[in-house]
Amino acid sequence: MRESNVKVDLGALETEQRNSRTMEIDTLSTLEMVRLINREDQAVIDAIERATPQIAAAIDAIVLRLQQGGRLIYVGAGTSGRLGVLDASECLPTFGVGEESVLALIAGGDRALRHPVEAAEDQEDAAIVDLAAVAFSSDDILCAIASSGRTPYALSALQYAKSLGAATISLASVSESKIGKVADYPIEVIVGPEVITGSTRMKAGSAQKMVLNMLSTGTMIKLGKVYQNWMVDLRATNKKLIERARQMVMMATGIDYNKASQLLEAADYHVKSAIVMALLAVDYQRATQLLAAHQGVVRAVLAEADLT
Repeated sequence: MRESNVKVDLGALETEQRNSRTMEIDTLSTLEMVRLINREDQAVIDAIERATPQIAAAIDAIVLRLQQGGRLIYVGAGTSGRLGVLDASECLPTFGVGEESVLALIAGGDRALRHPVEAAEDQEDAAIVDLAAVAFSSDDILCAIASSGRTPYALSALQYAKSLGAATISLASVSESKIGKVADYPIEVIVGPEVITGSTRMKAGSAQKMVLNMLSTGTMIKLGKVYQNWMVDLRATNKKLIERARQMVMMATGIDYNKASQLLEAADYHVKSAIVMALLAVDYQRATQLLAAHQGVVRAVLAEADLT
């Protein structure tokens, strides 16, 4: 597998610089240490706030591709890759959306989820092989995640996606990042030097997790997977989720526990359908027809019936 021969110059990267506020951290008490780390983490919120216009633009781009039948594919190495996998894997239980719409690739494959495969991030060809294996096409949108903004695996994936004419997003924790210069929708969340120099699993990783939450959640809201603030497309696959589904139907419609249970069972535990059935007094078949006619958006179904 071809590896990057690009000279690595990390000195100018914000994530690699020393943090003057934490140089004595090894002399602190445990409580002082924890408080210092917590103070540093507060910078993450402000950094994300500065990037919100770029995050919003990326969400709109993802929504457009998914509405047209494409997929959102996260790509990253190490912590960045693991966070992409985490976000993608949560879309199925939370929003009823699986790998047909959102998936993630990590340098080194599934083994890298549990074990460090550090050299994998330098394998540029592997990114292309991995994308080809999931039949990546111009219909899809790729989000390359790299705290340093220069990880060869992520950069190669981005360049490959661009060569196919696909839309691209980058997520980095440094300014003027290499991946940002390639992506259509660059997001740069500048959290500054880490508590432990170069340990981007800390502030940079926290920022990535929060931004990925925004990307996936914002997309699913725009696609009608949320009604008010309920996850009405969740997959009720265990006792906790079945109970959550029941509570959502009760709160959204005002019906009692037993009636909500009956409707959910009749609706194959599809929360959206149960809500429409309760509020419009229709059966499951009619509820699914109404939802299909309104792109699955509960609020649109109710608006037509003048119940919003």
